[in-house]
Amino acid sequence: MGRRRGIMSDHLKEEIAKELGFYDTVQQEGWGGIKSRDAGNMVKRAIEIAQQNMQQKGRS
Repeated sequence: MGRRRGIMSDHLKEEIAKELGFYDTVQQEGWGGIKSRDAGNMVKRAIEIAQQNMQQKGRS
């Protein structure tokens, strides 16, 4: 079975990595170079953003 296609866009991942302070690691070592804690925090932040977007659309 092949790798699953990413759900988050590269742009979103980069923006979250910048916000959380580990984008320099991504630039130097690629996504495989980040700590599992950073990856977990990135997913958590992406979920928060998605929830905020859903709430805003519900108000429209």
